[in-house]
Amino acid sequence: MGRRALRKIDPSLDLSDFFREAAELPPQFDPAVLFRRAAPLEVEVGSGKGLFLSGASRSQPEHNFLGIEIARKYARFAAARLTKQPVANALLVCGDALVLFRQWFPDSSLAAIHVYFPDPWWKKRHKKRRVMNEDFLRDVERTLVPGGKLHFWTDVAEYFQTTLALISATVQLAGSLPVVEKAAEHDLDYRTHFERRTRKHELPVYRAEFSKGP
Repeated sequence: MGRRALRKIDPSLDLSDFFREAAELPPQFDPAVLFRRAAPLEVEVGSGKGLFLSGASRSQPEHNFLGIEIARKYARFAAARLTKQPVANALLVCGDALVLFRQWFPDSSLAAIHVYFPDPWWKKRHKKRRVMNEDFLRDVERTLVPGGKLHFWTDVAEYFQTTLALISATVQLAGSLPVVEKAAEHDLDYRTHFERRTRKHELPVYRAEFSKGP
């Protein structure tokens, strides 16, 4: 299922507290500068419309949340969602997550990494573009703190099984641990809009959690 058209963002909306271009980030990773406080940092790769980022930042105010979205119109849309809360512990960055993981996030800096419904790149010749690749998984292992978590969800069974096998062969992360599907308490009680649409169509969602050892 592809993405639906986005509603227009109010041009008068001030996104400055919730949106950054990757090129505007400090040269050295310093979450205390980005969030004006030190706290465990969780990163979402591919934030889409920002449903996870807005929900998680509200439910876990003791953590900071940074979403990375390569599509600028979606990054701005997700940032606009944050302005409606508003929260001080969430930020949307427009940029390439793979580059930021490779070049910007230091070792043992992240409490959790969330990858929900990444593009499956269906054609065989395009599968090398998948975000869940060997280089990224090594950066996941490197950047997680001991005990840090990797959360991976998809609606594509082949992608799920291939990724689980790749994780097992590439990095030393404990798992996969099953994640129980919970009943939604309201119409937006889902991790992402993709989960909402998939479950409303009564299609399966494949979920796994991994943990970095001490």
